[in-house]
Amino acid sequence: MAQTRATRWGWRPDPRGANMSRMPGELHSTPARSPSGAEEDGGLKAVLHHYLISARRDLRWKLEGLTERQLRTPMTPTGTNLLGLLKHLASVDAGYFTDCMGRPSGIPMPWFEEGAEPNADMYASAEESAASVFAFADRCAAASDAAIAAMDLATAGQVPWWKNGSVTLGRLLVHMVAEYQRHLGHADIVRELLDGAAGLTPGNPNLPEPEGGADRQWWDGHTARLQALSEAAPDALPGS
Repeated sequence: MAQTRATRWGWRPDPRGANMSRMPGELHSTPARSPSGAEEDGGLKAVLHHYLISARRDLRWKLEGLTERQLRTPMTPTGTNLLGLLKHLASVDAGYFTDCMGRPSGIPMPWFEEGAEPNADMYASAEESAASVFAFADRCAAASDAAIAAMDLATAGQVPWWKNGSVTLGRLLVHMVAEYQRHLGHADIVRELLDGAAGLTPGNPNLPEPEGGADRQWWDGHTARLQALSEAAPDALPGS
């Protein structure tokens, strides 16, 4: 069965078939059925954990099929790159749910130590291969999930670098879902700039489809219309 790949118009069958590279590790597995939020279905904790697991999966999906060079390529003036996003998110994922909840994971993160280079969690060094970052992310997710499973939403923790660092597991779950979603927006844009790949989640592009007329000609025309609208707009702050 052919793998799928992203195009600008959604995720379509890949003509290269089963030889397309895919990311290793547990984080790419599809999360379980979305829980209802009812107490008999795990309650709010199960819902929040589901969204966390889904966000991890979606991030790994955005890294699929790219070379190591592409994964490392900085695509903004501040150096945003896909491999760095994965490293950063895995780091803070484990940091919040283990260390800040009094359950240290023991996973080394020298980029957070005293004297480390600024922003060192946002890129992979020459000594860190893509495969090692994927493995690191899997290890962080496993440590976080084990900690989450052992606590309830009201379990207290402490985030030393926050102004109000007294937290609960519930607050950290909300925080990390928001953290992932913010950076998934970055990953959406970086991936589309790299190779045109776009889509919301595996199996759900959430974009106009070619079957509905959104082919290359339609997208080119759509982008041209938006460009014309922007060029006709005043180059001044709104309301000024």
